[in-house]
Amino acid sequence: MSVRTRSVRGAVRRRRARPVVVVLALAVLLTAVALLVVGDFVVPLPEVIGVITGRADWKSQLFVLDIRLPRVLTGLLAGLGFGMSGAIFQSLVRNPLASPDVIGITSGASAAAATCIVALGLGGMAVSAGALAGALVTAVAIYLLSWRGGLSGQRLVLVGIGATALLSSLVSYLMTSAAVWDAQQVLIWLTGSLSGRTWTHTTTLACCLVPLALAAAALARPLNVLCLGDDLARGLGLWVERSRLALLLTGVGLAATATAAAGPVAFVALVSAPVARRLVRDGGPALAASALVGALVTLVSDFVAEHAFTPVELPVGVVTGVVGGPYLLVLLVTANRAGTSASRRGSRLLR
Repeated sequence: MSVRTRSVRGAVRRRRARPVVVVLALAVLLTAVALLVVGDFVVPLPEVIGVITGRADWKSQLFVLDIRLPRVLTGLLAGLGFGMSGAIFQSLVRNPLASPDVIGITSGASAAAATCIVALGLGGMAVSAGALAGALVTAVAIYLLSWRGGLSGQRLVLVGIGATALLSSLVSYLMTSAAVWDAQQVLIWLTGSLSGRTWTHTTTLACCLVPLALAAAALARPLNVLCLGDDLARGLGLWVERSRLALLLTGVGLAATATAAAGPVAFVALVSAPVARRLVRDGGPALAASALVGALVTLVSDFVAEHAFTPVELPVGVVTGVVGGPYLLVLLVTANRAGTSASRRGSRLLR
């Protein structure tokens, strides 16, 4: 494939992606506005605009500025992080199952958060900091255990699934040995929730996520080249292992910061990239579209969790789990059929 052909295909991909990204951004904006307007105390749209411009009464300012806006921004940023992280991992490993919540990274954050709550008696931002550290340590361990003179996508997924099982056992042990109150706090955190998020969560998440998102954007070209295969990437002059390590660190950082802020919101990282790639009809990573799909899924799920079962408010992770569970089953069945077909073709060739 010539350089000119690749550049032409890249230009075509960018032209296809732009309108999809614009539509997704508008959908995210409309959902965020709906979350600011709707609630037990309805704030009309002109009042929301008045709050932003500083010309609304104190009651509207309280509900919009102090209660709803931090929650909406935290969900938006966390969804962006999950979506972009899932796109990086799935493209890098070339496996649709290789999302942070399947290969053990969010499980590391969950085990660390449970340890902070049950064993150390911590709460608030200290739990988020512990979850961030747990995710990073788990990612390093999975990377080292997967390394055999290079990184195989299949080995990374298998090691990650094993780490998930081990860490889930640790969380179960902590839950059974915890007091009732601590067990409730752990369960709420493990489900993934945006309830009670404050400006402290939002600003901390933004300070960590924005540099990581910029790094991911800067690494988009090496990621596109790595999708062609290691041999071709080396032939094009790319430092394969250095680029892969930089992308893994960025993907882990995105997933870890999002998990620390909102908890391990299930399946957002898993579903965002495949949906985005179908929308832009692009076999590449589609980082921007994946990030926006992640934000949209998180915000829409939070809207449903907050308002669909009034007066009961569900954690957002319950809704994303209802959506993502069937998707994972379909993905596994599809992969199994593809594997069976490939096996039959191989058997025919051997006869």
